[in-house]
Amino acid sequence: MSTSKEIVKKALEFDNPERAPRTMWALPWAVNHYPDEVATLREKYPSDFRGVPGFANETPKTMGNPYINGEYIDEWGCKFINIQEGIIGEAKEPLIAPDDEDWNDTSKIHIPREWLTIDVDQVNAFCKENDEKFLNAGCCPNPFERMQFIRGTENLYIDLMLRPANMLSFLQELHAFYCEQVEMWCKTDIDYIMFMDDWGAQKNLLINPKTWVELFKPMYKDYIDIAHRYGKKAFMHSDGNILEIYPHLVELGLDALNSQLFCMGVENLAQFKGKITFWGEIDRQHILVTGTEQDVVDAVHLVKDNLWHNGGCIAQCEFGPGAKPELVNKVFETWNKIF
Repeated sequence: MSTSKEIVKKALEFDNPERAPRTMWALPWAVNHYPDEVATLREKYPSDFRGVPGFANETPKTMGNPYINGEYIDEWGCKFINIQEGIIGEAKEPLIAPDDEDWNDTSKIHIPREWLTIDVDQVNAFCKENDEKFLNAGCCPNPFERMQFIRGTENLYIDLMLRPANMLSFLQELHAFYCEQVEMWCKTDIDYIMFMDDWGAQKNLLINPKTWVELFKPMYKDYIDIAHRYGKKAFMHSDGNILEIYPHLVELGLDALNSQLFCMGVENLAQFKGKITFWGEIDRQHILVTGTEQDVVDAVHLVKDNLWHNGGCIAQCEFGPGAKPELVNKVFETWNKIF
């Protein structure tokens, strides 16, 4: 019997794993509403992945809790307002004021360099103790989202068109920090790094694809190249319809991508099978909320039939707001039956 780590590696390298690797993303909402069901699912279908804590010697200041009603201030100084327990709220009161069109005042932004004070010895000891799992670094660069939190989404969209020099300068400073963080983690015994940015609306990208290629594709290339230089894998998450940037991410050598397959049309993604690993998912907008168990079975088979290529698929779904536990269970039950 292969270990979780071996199964994941085979899936990523299209080397005929004995089953699809699996992981369930249970949001705090699910834990709050269905604690017993979440515990049962985790016991029945243990994840092949595990996150590694950084054991940091310094911790950046925060205020509040991001998953309960009220105000939360994160490690960068960004303020979030939450009106629904169990999910993250929305960033409010941008640190770069709406009238600061030239980004002249970045003094309120705290780049959390405390995240760089990881205890490498403790990290490696944890990796050794959990070596049967595929281990994720405790960092997650998200340059586009972070810029939105700092500036406000509408203001940032304008900035991306006008490109004030100070904004571009800060974006490079932000990226340099993320590169330093990724490289530090890649020097440890973890197996993969992950980065994320939600790029898609329901039908298309949130910004002009040319802007994405000019400004953000080179950043992702750096994260992927750093990971590969140290023999690690690179994973990415992005919500929405991101079909236009799939070819670019394949070109960059991204190992696995978590995206909303059903938003884009599973059949439309078949052109990329064997070139990238599809890190889930099963439709959480509709099927896991209002579907039937047969809908789930059909959805899993649709993914397997169109995207599996001697591997290249991870059995993943998100147990989030509105999802029914019996349908989440059916996702993993069906993946198991396929093999």
